[in-house]
Amino acid sequence: MAIKDIKGFSDKAKADQELKAKLVACQKVRELLALAQEHGFNFIEDEMYPPNEPQFTADQLSERLAKALLRA
Repeated sequence: MAIKDIKGFSDKAKADQELKAKLVACQKVRELLALAQEHGFNFIEDEMYPPNEPQFTADQLSERLAKALLRA
């Protein structure tokens, strides 16, 4: 599993305001995955959903992606 890559990408986005803005602009998981890959992080969509723990916070994602990835 590439949970550490998801967390690494999330942490990088927290520290880099330009990357954070691009991440928030992503409306589709495919866009988020492409952005992560551009920054050297490789993971697949299935690893971002439960039962895995969320690695992103609501303020890092568009409303659409937050609803999809952060459901309780």
